[in-house]
Formats: sequence, C-alpha cells, structure tokens
Amino acid sequence: MPIPIGGGVNTRCPSGAGDTPHCWRCRCHWEGGRHHLWGGSVPAPTRSERHKENPPSSSSCSRLATSSSRPILFLVPASGRAPRGTLVQRRRPRINHQPGAGAAASARPHRGRRPPLGALATGPSATIAITSRSAPGATMASATPAKCPFKKRGSLQTPNPAELRAGPGSRPLQSARSLPGPSHCLKHFPVDLRTSMDGKCKEIAEELFCRSLAESEMRTAPYEFPEESPIEQLEERRQRLERQISQDVKLEPDILLRAKQDFLKVDSAADLQLFKEQSEDLVDHIPKEREALLEREFQRVTISGEEKCGVPFTDLLDAAKSVVKALFLREKYMGLSLQSFCKTTARYLQELSEKPLETRGYEEVPETPVAADAPVHPPFAEQHPYEMWDPKTMPADLGFGLKMVDGVVHVYTKQDLTDKSTELDLPYPDLQEFIADMNFLMALIINGPIKSFCYRRLQYLSSKFQMHVLLNEMKELAAQKKVPHRDFYNIRKVDTHIHASSCMNQKHLLRFIKRAMKKHLDEIVHVEKGKEQTLKEVFETMNLTAYDLSVDTLDVHADRNTFHRFDKFNAKYNPIGESILREIFIKTDNRVSGKYFAHIIKEVMSDLEESKYQNAELRLSIYGRSRDEWDKLARWAVNHRVHSNNVRWLVQVPRLFDVYRTKKQLANFQEMLENIFLPLYEATVHPAQHPELHLFLEHVDGFDSVDDESKPEHHIFNLDSPLPGNWVEEDNPPYSYYLYYMYANMTVLNHLRRKRGFHTFVLRPHCGEAGPIHHLVSGFMVSENISHGLLLRKAPVLQYLYYLAQIGIAMSPLSNNSLFLSYHRNPLPEYLSRGLMVSLSTDDPLQFHFTKEPLMEEYSIATQVWKLSSCDMCELARNSVLMSGFSHKVKSYWLGPHYLKEGPEGNDIRRTNVPDIRVSYRFETLCQELTLITQAVQSEELETIQEEDALTITSTLSTH
Repeated sequence: MPIPIGGGVNTRCPSGAGDTPHCWRCRCHWEGGRHHLWGGSVPAPTRSERHKENPPSSSSCSRLATSSSRPILFLVPASGRAPRGTLVQRRRPRINHQPGAGAAASARPHRGRRPPLGALATGPSATIAITSRSAPGATMASATPAKCPFKKRGSLQTPNPAELRAGPGSRPLQSARSLPGPSHCLKHFPVDLRTSMDGKCKEIAEELFCRSLAESEMRTAPYEFPEESPIEQLEERRQRLERQISQDVKLEPDILLRAKQDFLKVDSAADLQLFKEQSEDLVDHIPKEREALLEREFQRVTISGEEKCGVPFTDLLDAAKSVVKALFLREKYMGLSLQSFCKTTARYLQELSEKPLETRGYEEVPETPVAADAPVHPPFAEQHPYEMWDPKTMPADLGFGLKMVDGVVHVYTKQDLTDKSTELDLPYPDLQEFIADMNFLMALIINGPIKSFCYRRLQYLSSKFQMHVLLNEMKELAAQKKVPHRDFYNIRKVDTHIHASSCMNQKHLLRFIKRAMKKHLDEIVHVEKGKEQTLKEVFETMNLTAYDLSVDTLDVHADRNTFHRFDKFNAKYNPIGESILREIFIKTDNRVSGKYFAHIIKEVMSDLEESKYQNAELRLSIYGRSRDEWDKLARWAVNHRVHSNNVRWLVQVPRLFDVYRTKKQLANFQEMLENIFLPLYEATVHPAQHPELHLFLEHVDGFDSVDDESKPEHHIFNLDSPLPGNWVEEDNPPYSYYLYYMYANMTVLNHLRRKRGFHTFVLRPHCGEAGPIHHLVSGFMVSENISHGLLLRKAPVLQYLYYLAQIGIAMSPLSNNSLFLSYHRNPLPEYLSRGLMVSLSTDDPLQFHFTKEPLMEEYSIATQVWKLSSCDMCELARNSVLMSGFSHKVKSYWLGPHYLKEGPEGNDIRRTNVPDIRVSYRFETLCQELTLITQAVQSEELETIQEEDALTITSTLSTH
C-alpha cells in the first residue's frame, strides 16, 4: 500500500474499529500508549477524507503557533525584518505521537501559501536570526562591572585574603587539626541549589569508583581504555558522514563570494596602499569609540524562543542548579589556594551570591601609545638574576616553627611546636568537605538528564562556531591583513607543557654526546660499585665510539610499539637503552653535578632566544625520596646559571611512592610529602639558610603531578582511607589522594608566601590522558590548568564545566598519537570550536619531534591535518600566553596593557594578530551560556518568592 502524503498525526482509524488515533507517516497506531503496526489491509484514506477529519486551520499564524514544530531558520538583516519577497525556509513539522493531541496541533500550512513573516517570527518555536550589528559585548563592557574578590597573578586571578571568609550566613573554611565533624559543604551556597541527587552523592560516587576498579581489572591490557560511550561512536559516525558530504558537495554562499570579491579588489600592493590611505582619511573623521565598534561588526547567530535549550524546563532547572553548584565549588577551591578563576564566570556567579566581588589591581603598567610600532618586547634586566647575589640582601628570618600533621604542614610563630596557641591560622581545605564535594561531582557526571543537557549545549556550540566561520571567515582574514608587520610567525607562543629532560630533539642530543666525547673524554662522569669511570671508559664498556653513534643507535624516538605501552615509552628516555647515559647527560644530580644537562638546556634556551617569539615552561623533577633534593636542584640552576627570559620552570612530582616503598626508601606517604614540601616552607621562613633555593623559586610557576594514568588504582579515596602517616602499604595511593595533599600543602604555602610578599604557586597536573574519568573531577576542583584532557571527550558534563570555567588545557596531539590516541581522533579541533581554553604543546620533543623548533612543528602538522585558519592558529598562541605563568608585566607587553579586560576590550590585534571579531564571538557566546544557566536558577527563585508572597497574602486575608 502506498504511503499517504502528508496528513495529520491524530486522524481516526479508517476502518472504524475504534477511536484509536494513528500516524500516517510511520503507519502505526496507538494502543495503550504504545506504537503498533497498522496493517496493509486497511486502505489509505484520501486527501479529502483526511481533511474532513482534520480540517486545516484558516489562519497560518494559528497553525504555526499551535503546532509542535522544530526550530525554523531565518536569514534576517540588521533591521530585523525580511524584505518583501524574501524566501523563508521552514522545516517540516515534528510528528506528534501523543495520544491526546488535538487536530489543530497537527495541521499544516496549505501548499503554495507562505505564512506571513510576522506569524513565523512571533511563534513559540525557537528561531535563528543572523544579524549584522554592533557587538552587544561592547555595551556590556562599557557598563560598570561588578567587583570581583579575586586578584589575578599574571593572567590569573587571586582572591583578597580578607575575602577568603564566606559571606553572611555561610561557614568559613578553617584549618582542620583532625578529621572534622559532619560536612557542611552545601550550606554556604548563596542560593538554593538543592537537586534530586542530594543525599545520594556518596553512594553514587562509591559505586562509580568500584565500577572503575572492576573495569580496570577486566581489561585485556592495563593501557587500553574501552570504547563504551555511544555518544562518541554516534558523533564519529556523524563526522564521517559530514566529511563525505563536504567532499561531494561544495557550496559557496553569496555572502562569502561577495566578501571574497571585495577583498580581492585590494589584494595588490598598490591597491592595498590606496585602500589604507582612504581608510586613514575616513578614520580621521570618526570618533575612536565608533571606530572600535566598526572593527567588531560581524554577522551574529542569535537564538530566540522559549525552547531554545532543547530540554524540558524541569531538566533545564535541575541541570542549571547542578552546574552552578559545581562552578561555585571550583570558585571556592581556587579562591582558597590563591589560584585564578575566570573573571567572566565569577561576575555571573556574583549575581547569584550575596557576597560582593572586589578586585585588587596589579602594579600599574604604563599605557602603550597607539602607534604602528607599538613595543611588544618587555624590558629585561641586563644583569643575570643568579649573578652577584648577596646573602646580606636576603629577607630576614621569621623564626617560625614547621611541623607536618596528618599530611599537611602547620606553621607556628615559635620554635616550640608543642604550644598550639602559637599556630598561624593559614587555611587549607577540610578533608571531609573535600570528599563530599568530590562525591557530588562524581554523581553529577553520570546523571542522565544533565548529561543530555550538556551534550546538547556542546553540540550547539560546535554548530554555532561553524556558522560563525561560514559568515565571518573573510572578515577575520581581512582584519588580520590590515595589521602591519604582524603574522603568525612573530606573535608570542608558549610551550605550556614540555619536560626539561626531553626538551631537545634526538639529533641535538646526538651531536651533544659526540661533542662531549671529543672534548671531555677523560673526565670522570660515573661511579660504579665504588670505582670511578671516565666518559671514555663508559662507552668502552658498551663497545661504542663516537663514530658508531647515530640517531638509530640512540633509539630514543617513540614508534608504533609504544602505543598503549607506557612502560616501553619510559624506556625511550635511556639513550642506547642504557640508563647510565640518561644519568650522565639528562640528570641534574650525578657525578658531574648535572654539568652536561645544564649545557644542553642552555643550548635549547639559546635557540628559543634566537627565535625571539617562542617560549617554554620546562618541567624539572622532584621525587620526594630525600630532604635535600630541592637544595641540589636549586644549586644546579644557580651554579650553572641556567636561566632565560624565554623560560619559566614547573616542578613535577612523579607518583612513584609504591616503587620507593618497595625499595624501603620511604617509611610512609607522609615522609614523601615532607621531603617535597618542608624545604619550600623552610626557604620561605628562613631564606638565608637556603639562598639558592630562594632565588630559584622566584622563577618557578607551580607544580605538576606526572605518571602513567592508565595504571589501575586499587584504592578509593574516601573517609576510610588511611592518613598519610598511616599509609605504609606498597600499593600506590589513588590519583585524587595525591592531588588533595599536594593542593592542601600548596594552599598553606601560598598564604605564607603572600604574607612575606613572595609570589605564589599554581597546580597544573597531567590529567585526563588515560585512566578513569574521575581524574578530571579532581583536576576540575583543585587545578588551575591541566595537561592533555583527552577523556573530556567521553564526559560531556565535565567538558561543559571546563568550558564555563575556562580551564586551560595544554594538548599535545603528536604525543597522544604515539601513546594513547591516534591523531585523527584527537579532540583538539572540537575543543577549539566549542570555545574551551586549549593550547598546543610538545610534551617530549626528544621522543616525538624531528626539527629544532618542535612547537612550530606541532602548529604546522595541526594546521595541515585539521585545516586550521590563520585566526585559529593565532587564537591558540594567545591562549598559550594567557595560560602560562609568565609575569603580568611580561604579558602586558605580549598581549597589550588591557589584556585583563573581558572581551574585545582586552585584545590588541597589533600584538596578538587575533581579530576582535573572534574575541567578541568567544566572549558573547560564553556570556550567553552563563546567562542561560543563571537565569534558569533566578527564574526558579523568583517563582518561589512569588508563591510565598501569594501564600502570605492569602493567609493574611483569611485572618482578617
């Protein structure tokens, strides 16, 4: 039987068997709330019969207003109205399968008649309007911003210590001396954020932890992560289909064609000069404010309508409450540890909070004059920071006492540690409250309605960016071409994730080893079983000469055999497979006091200085096996003068307690924490006793936690977990256990250093490269930035939270391609299109790169494979500078003196080469997402207040 054309969805059964409505389109009928196939024996009714049962409405407007339709697409000019005769495309109405729907809900417009534009534009359906007007962000930016309690360090906001206490009616975080009483983590929120998950978070989180442990035991290999997410599979299938369609059909919209033609008119040098002169003459007669607005004019995609979020209002309200609560949690932990929190997000959260936001300014940087030759090179001191330092100029000793209690260092104003009254009140997170917050986030990421909501929002962000590129790509390119001198090659780029022990490429290491064998052949470099060995003797034991060495002989490059084999990758750090060569050439603590390693690091620094626009944040290791590791590392840096204005340091702590405990090098986990953090406290309290360490810490940004995340964890971090002093097992503590105690000790240290006027540290761990999803939960709570973040692609809730909080993610696609995820499946282009704060980094050039500029190698491959535009590349470079730990003064020269301002006001295209159009789009999109969730919470509060007022009035009237 042929399928009937069109028709309603609630027509009666033509056989007269009953009042059961049925659907013409899928040939089924309703019975008991279920679909049943409609047999072919019943003839299909004619069009006239269907119209008798379902007469069409006389008004096109009422038909549309009462229909259950999908969003309608309009191309509307700046005036907001379509010109007469404009074609308006309307999607096919959605089929309504509800068994009680009326006939009007299924009516369709008559063929050949176009509904009036007003009827379409005023209906309840979601509409997309593409307009060209000045940026609303400019109006927002011009208004007086709400004050923020966070003071930024560099680009990082840090709170005022006076505001660390919560507002009225809330419980402040205090130092805990032992395990506290019941958690009150949900009482300090300024608005009612109770959800259906409250009271169940602990059970859900523990079940999820146990499930991840069981899954890790059932895997065929400990380095594989099962593909269990149907969302990811469907998304990959959709992307393959879109790629196929894009290859078959290539359309060029008229607007892009006209923009390209207009742009090509000024492509030659003479025309470009003429165009520039005409523009200057025109700009002379336009006020500066109007000029700035003209530069930010672009075509915007705006959504209107009540159902714009695509989920029921109850689901939206529940999701908004949960997301807002999660953002409040991150704001709390970032403020407690003096780390940064996104200024825009903090401003929106302040609307839901009674606590006023206050901002404290930085040292003032003089305004840069508006000129073509705007200075972008910060003035550095001519004297080396490690030269001519005088111990007499060191800050005075405070005479404080230090003691670690339950894994956290406590500071006393006297050396007598038994007198508890002398303890300084330096805040750190309460253990029970931290675990309760972590359990809430664990339950949040597996909540079905919230996952659907976040997934829809992420898909919307991707589609919106594709529309933005389609409409404004030529304008962005034209804005970049108008900037003299500046291009991708001469904008500042920072390698935000690179390890010092592998920062050189394999050819560089080979040449350095050969050069050392020629110049220092008779130098004693190693001690084996009490016997000293020269460099010549070391290579003689391996039956090798300088002539025999080659890149293939070194065997330090990752290959196909290292995929999902982190153990084989770690072995690549040993040149020629010999750990003795790694100890001689790429270690700081050895027989020659790290001389060779210092020389090769300085050569890498020289290459960065020669490039002038490339910078790096190198990671050095502190293992926690002995108390003097920090002093040895600082002595290595100061004595060998390992310093560059293009380099900052991070200190990484490998999670290798199980190895040290098995070898009887450590008695318990607290001893490892003492070896890592007590020297830092001593250098802060008594700088004269550790002068080299005090100087070295001035160039250290923060801490990193590194190791193979894919290793299975045998413990769950909860209140039953042993304290660090009682952790004497040979099993490794879980990831979240490491991060909590690193964060807690760093928090106390930051407050102590702030009191002394020293700079503070941040936490930027490896997170989400492999292993369980809950690593990203811990990272969301306590980390300012993370490295890798690959598993966010499997957790839509966490990915949406990372977007709203604008958490920096340093991604290394070439590294991931050799270890855990093939290049074409890397989510970096997807993260970038959705607006996450991502940057490109190299991780280990020794293992993954071939050229002397590994960062440019990363950019070039990413650009070729993913077809990134010049604007995309410059945006990634700008993100890397914002995420980095370089000082505020340096960033003011690299990005512009106003880079701390929100939106396009903080962008200087003459320095970043990022058009204001792109920055405006990112800022406005983030504001719209924050507005969606905050207004949902506010609307629910308003309804509650109105209901309470109505009940009050009713009770008053009844009383009278």
